[in-house]
Amino acid sequence: MLRFIGSFFGAIFTMLTLGVLFAALTVGAIFWMYSSDLPSHERLTQYAPPTISRIYTGEGRILDEFIREGERRLFVPAEDIPDLVKQAFISAEDKNFYIHKGYDAGGMIAALVEAVKSRGSDVRGASTITQQVMKNFLLSGDRKGTKGIERKIKEIILATRLESVLSKDRILELYLNEIDLGQRSFGVAAAAQAYFNKTLDQLTPGEAAYLAALPKSPGKGLHPVRDYDRAVDRRNYVLRQMWENGYIDKATYDTERALPLKTVQSGDYPSFREAMPDRSYFTEEIARQLSKNFGSDEFFTGGLTIRATLDPELQVEAAKALRIALEKYDRGRGVWRGTGKRLPAEVLGTEADWRAALASVDVPRDIAGWSPAVVLSVGEKDARIGIEGVDEDADGHFIPAEDVTWARKRLSDGSLAKKARVAGDLVEVGDVVLVRPVTKDADGSFVRWSLRQVPEVQGAFMAMDVNTGRVLAMQGGFSYQESVFNRATLAKRQPGSSFKPFVYAAALDSGFTPATIVVDAPIEVNTPQGLWTPKNASNKFYGPTPLRTGIEQSRNLMTVRIAEEIGMQTVAGYAEKFGVYDRMNPFLANALGAQETTLFQMVAAYAMFANGGERVEPTLVDRVQDRYGRTIYRHDQRVCGDCTAADLPRGEGVEITSNRERVMDAITAYQLTSMMEGVIQRGTARGINLPVPIAGKTGTTNDAKDVWFIGFSSTVVAGCYIGYDTPRSLGDVSGGGFCGPVFESFMKSAVKKYGGSKFKVPPGGHFVNIDRFTGAVLPAEASGDNVVAEYFRDGEEGLTGLGEFVDGGFAMGQNLPLFAYGETEADTGSTVTTATGETAVIPKKADFGTVSSGGLY
Repeated sequence: MLRFIGSFFGAIFTMLTLGVLFAALTVGAIFWMYSSDLPSHERLTQYAPPTISRIYTGEGRILDEFIREGERRLFVPAEDIPDLVKQAFISAEDKNFYIHKGYDAGGMIAALVEAVKSRGSDVRGASTITQQVMKNFLLSGDRKGTKGIERKIKEIILATRLESVLSKDRILELYLNEIDLGQRSFGVAAAAQAYFNKTLDQLTPGEAAYLAALPKSPGKGLHPVRDYDRAVDRRNYVLRQMWENGYIDKATYDTERALPLKTVQSGDYPSFREAMPDRSYFTEEIARQLSKNFGSDEFFTGGLTIRATLDPELQVEAAKALRIALEKYDRGRGVWRGTGKRLPAEVLGTEADWRAALASVDVPRDIAGWSPAVVLSVGEKDARIGIEGVDEDADGHFIPAEDVTWARKRLSDGSLAKKARVAGDLVEVGDVVLVRPVTKDADGSFVRWSLRQVPEVQGAFMAMDVNTGRVLAMQGGFSYQESVFNRATLAKRQPGSSFKPFVYAAALDSGFTPATIVVDAPIEVNTPQGLWTPKNASNKFYGPTPLRTGIEQSRNLMTVRIAEEIGMQTVAGYAEKFGVYDRMNPFLANALGAQETTLFQMVAAYAMFANGGERVEPTLVDRVQDRYGRTIYRHDQRVCGDCTAADLPRGEGVEITSNRERVMDAITAYQLTSMMEGVIQRGTARGINLPVPIAGKTGTTNDAKDVWFIGFSSTVVAGCYIGYDTPRSLGDVSGGGFCGPVFESFMKSAVKKYGGSKFKVPPGGHFVNIDRFTGAVLPAEASGDNVVAEYFRDGEEGLTGLGEFVDGGFAMGQNLPLFAYGETEADTGSTVTTATGETAVIPKKADFGTVSSGGLY
C-alpha cells in the first residue's frame, strides 16, 4: 500500500515536473520563435522624435513655429521634465517602472485583480512604459485576438532588450515626448500648452495628473468639456496613485482632487495660439532659408530653436510706414475694388449667424487697426455693418456717405461708375469689407468707421544693422495673409538710379575724385535693338559738371560717360563683388540700373558703404540650436579671446577681433557716403529730414514702373521698393517722393533706438573746399551754398590726373543749350533761359529712345 501511494505521488510529481518543463519549453519556444523576426530595438538609441521648430526674438518671445501637418510636438530632454510630471505618468501607467526589467508580472496580476474587484471601473494598463515605447515606436497597435497576443509577446521581448541598452530616464524621455495626448498634441510639453497654456514647470499636481490620464483615451472619452465628469474621475484616480506611491502628501491630494478641471478648451485659460503673432514675411523667409540650408525634414521635424534678428518694435514701424504709402497712393487712384467676397442673405438675419459666417471668410486679418465686416443693410446715405470682434450696440455701426466720396466703383465690365456720393454707390448687402476706425488726431476720439481695401500696388521694405548684417525689419508686401510672396527677397526688379553708387564707387577706385569734371551732354549709341539716346530726367544738359553733382542730381548722361570711361567690365565686377548680382551683363544701359535685382541684395550692398567698405552678410538668424540645446549655427563669427576669462584687469573690456573681408577702399567708401549725403541735403531726396547724418540714393525707372530709395545712418541701412507686381507705370511719382517718406518715417524710430553719428573719416586723406558747380578749388575760408568740403587722398590734387574733362569717348557737340550752374532737376515743362541767353521749351517727360535705360532719377 505504501509502495502504491509512493508510486502514485511519484507519478503526480513526475507529471507536474514534466508539465512545468513542457510549459517552460513551450513558452521558450514561443519566445524564441517570435524573437527571431523582430525590428531592431537599437535604433531607438539614436531616435529623435519629429518635433516643432520654433522661432524666437532675441528677448525670448516666440514669433512662430513650424511643423509637419498633423503632429504638434515639443521635445523636452529627460533632465528638463519636472519630477512631478514623471511621477504622474509613472503612477498612472507603471508604478514599478524603476524596478522592473522591461515587463512587470506582478503589475499584470495586480491590474487584473483591481479590474475584477472594481468591476472594470478602475482599470490599469498591464503594459509597462517600456512596453508602450516598443508598441509606439516599433510595433502595431493590435489589441484583439491572436495578433494582440503576438504583439504582447513581442513587446515583452523587445522591452527586455531595450532595458539593456537604454537608461530608465532615456526610456521615459522617449515615452513622454512621443505619446499622443489628444488635441493634435504629441508629448507632454505640447499637451501642457494645448490644455493649460503652460510650460511643464508651471503645471499643478492636478494638471499633471490629468495629462497622465490621457494616454488611455487621447482622442475621445476624457475630453475636458464633453467628458468632464469622467475626466475628473480619472484625474482623481491618478492623484490617488501619486499619493499612495508617496509622490504627494495627503493634504495636496485632498486639495487637488477637490478643484475643478480648468482648461483652455473650457475657456478658463486663453489658447497659446491667441498669443502667437501672425505668420509674417520675416518668419516665412527664415523657414525658406533654413529649409534650404538644413534640409526640409530637419527644419520641420528637428525641434530647432531659432533666435531671429528681428526687432519687433521696428518691424511694426516698417509695416506701418510701407502700408501708409501704398494705401495713400491707392486711395489717390480713387477706384473701389473691395474684397470681392460676399455672404448669402440667409446668414444675415441674426448676429450669431453672420458672425460665424464672417469668421470663415478668407480675408486678411494681419493689418494693424483693420477689421473684417459685413454689410447688413444699405440705407439712403449710410450702410450698416457688422464688425468682427466689435460688439453690436443699440445704434449699430455705419459707413457714412462722407467716407465714400473718394472712390468710384469698378463695374463688372471693367468700366468705372461715377464718383460715389452715398455708401450704396460702393457696397451692397452681404458684401464683406475691411474697415478701420477714424479718430481725431487731437484726442484720439472716435469719428466714424471707414472703408479700406488692400492696394493693387505693392512694395517691400527692409532694414539691417550696417556692422553685423542683422536684419532688423522686413516687410515683403502690404499684407502677408493677402499675398505670401516676399517682394523684399524674391521680387526681381530694376533698381534704376539706386544702382548708380556702384558705378561711382568703381570710378573713385579708378582715379576719379568727387571733383572730377564729367561732361553732361547728349549721347547716341547704336545697338542691335536700335539707336539708344539716354537722357537726364529733366531732359536738360548741363555741360562739364563735378562728379558729386552727378550723383546728387542723378544725372544719367554723366553716369553713362563714367561707365564707358572705366569700362562696364569694371562696373560689373564691383556689382558682383558687392552682391548686387551674381553675374552682371556688361551692357552700358545696366549702368543706369536696367538689370534686375532684389531689395535684399541692394540693402546688403549699401551696408558696405555705410560701414567703411567691409563685407557684411545679411542674416535673419543670430543662432540655431538643436533639440538638445547645442548650437549648430551662429552668424557672428567674430573672435572674443577674453570672453571666457574668469576676470579682466580693472578698466579693460573684452577684445573682439573681426576678420571681415574689405570689399572697397575705406577712403572710397567715405567719399561715396559724403556724396550720397548730398543727395539728402540738396539732391533728389532733399525732402528727408532726420536728426542724424543720413546718406542715400533714389531710384526711379523708365515710366516710373519701379521706385526705390535706399539710405543709411552710421548704424542702420534701410531700403524701400514700390511697384506693381506686373510692372506698369505708377504715373507721376519718384523714388524720393514715394519711397523717401517710407524711409524717413521708419528711420525716425530707428534713430531713437540705435542712434547715429557723423560718418567716420578714415585716415590717409585731407579735406579741400570745392565749388560743387564748377569743381574749382576754393580757399579754406570760403563759404556759401556752392562750397563743399571734399575728402581727397593724401597726395591727390583738387581735380584729377585724368585730363580736363571726362567724356567717356562721347564727344560734346557745339552750341548745345546748356543750363546755368545751380539749376535743379525740376521737371517744369515750361520755357526756360539757357546759359547762353537763349530760350527753350522743355517737355515734362524725356524720351528715352528705343532701348530701356533703367534709372532716371
